[in-house]
Amino acid sequence: MNNLGLKVLSLFLAFGVWLAVSAPRRERVIERAFAAPLSLVNMPRNLIITTPVPDTISIRLRGRMSDLRSLSSQNLEVPINLSGLAAGETTVTVPPQAINVPPEIEVVSVNPTQVKFRLEAVRQKVVSIRPLLVGEPHAGYITGDPSISPEQALVSGPASQIQHLSEVATERIIMTGRTETFAQNVAVVSESSLVRVIDPLIATVTVPVTPEVGPASAAEPEKKKGE
Repeated sequence: MNNLGLKVLSLFLAFGVWLAVSAPRRERVIERAFAAPLSLVNMPRNLIITTPVPDTISIRLRGRMSDLRSLSSQNLEVPINLSGLAAGETTVTVPPQAINVPPEIEVVSVNPTQVKFRLEAVRQKVVSIRPLLVGEPHAGYITGDPSISPEQALVSGPASQIQHLSEVATERIIMTGRTETFAQNVAVVSESSLVRVIDPLIATVTVPVTPEVGPASAAEPEKKKGE
């Protein structure tokens, strides 16, 4: 009886091991689409991309259901190597081998298979800083010419934009309701997302605000003199 019990137990154990080993093989194989984030690496410091580049590419993967369920778009990053590129129109191929997937997962398709964009040389330039005043002072007051310190900024960006750039502005300075001269520290900003302000990042703007001098104001002293 003891031998029979051991044989039955061994049989159950062997059957359990077989189930565990063969389960992945018997699992259903499926295909699933993912939006994989596109990552541009090794960008040359003297170049900048000036045309839109997709944030993600569509990939279709094949594998066991449990394996695909464990994947997410966040861990399927697709790195594109940009080292050695020159300025101009560029087309980069996205090979299936670039997809970061486990060895048991098959990459069925990639869309798009090529990414096109334009590279331009990066240039620097010194331009004027323009205070951006918004609104009007209180009634009876006027705004004089603002002064700014420093008066110029060093900017960096694609050659095609830097070539024609003559100034950058400050962030908005609200004038509404002002009744006296004031100084304000404001950020120096660029209207173009491709042009970067290097220095200074903050400038001091002084805006003169004085009482308005008009005919009524000038006549008042004469009236008092006659009295």
